[in-house]
Amino acid sequence: MSKPVLLVVDIGNTNISLGIFDYNEDPGEGRDSGQGTLAQHWRISTHREQTSDELSVVLRSLFEQEGRSSDQVTDVILSSVVPPAQPIWERVSSKLFGRAPIIVGPGIRTGMPVRYENPREVGADRIVNAVASFELFGGPIIAVDFGTATTFDCISGAGEYLGGVICPGIHVSMEALFDRASKLHRVEIARPKSIIGKTTTGALQSGLLYGYAGMVDSMVDRIRTELGDDARVIATGGLARRIADESEAIEQVVPFLTLEGLRILFEKNRGG
Repeated sequence: MSKPVLLVVDIGNTNISLGIFDYNEDPGEGRDSGQGTLAQHWRISTHREQTSDELSVVLRSLFEQEGRSSDQVTDVILSSVVPPAQPIWERVSSKLFGRAPIIVGPGIRTGMPVRYENPREVGADRIVNAVASFELFGGPIIAVDFGTATTFDCISGAGEYLGGVICPGIHVSMEALFDRASKLHRVEIARPKSIIGKTTTGALQSGLLYGYAGMVDSMVDRIRTELGDDARVIATGGLARRIADESEAIEQVVPFLTLEGLRILFEKNRGG
């Protein structure tokens, strides 16, 4: 009998993150068999108009370039903040892998009480990150995700999702600035030669990089007044490492936090 292979999919507004977890045995059948190991990971652009046939071609190509086959996949779990994309991926899962995916949403077992006034308002990716943060590091903890939006998700010491903060992402802010200011141009998010910019490029880089790092540090200070001074801070997302290098608050960068969270949720809901 072939060993279980899990495909995890996180559909974001800008990018889709995918990962393959390999298992030694069926989760739960052995003392150490329940936890999968991340074997491959990819990031592709989100295209809302893409068809299930086009996605199937992309996925087959990704598998083939790693010397794997889509036939190896035994389970799929999916989280999405792009409602039109979810049914397309459900069709892809059924056609390509012969099974419907587990969907992160109402009814899924998380093991984490959600203290939001309306739990249905919380994005699936935020719940995934919260579960992963608490399972991997305990609480209280603040998970900062640098994506299309920059989000701060707060988990209590008892493992409760308390809520958080949503800010415009650094690329969203940059694009809005360039759209409104004709003489400004796009720049790489990188450390400038000095905080006081001597060129327009340097001034923009200083504002974007140090401005966002300062925002993170200030926001963490304010959150800790409610969550507790002992709350740890971890970061994930495309720009996490770059911002963390300039931030005093971020203690650790976890590049694949969301993928690990999807794995954890799959293992909690295996056979459910």
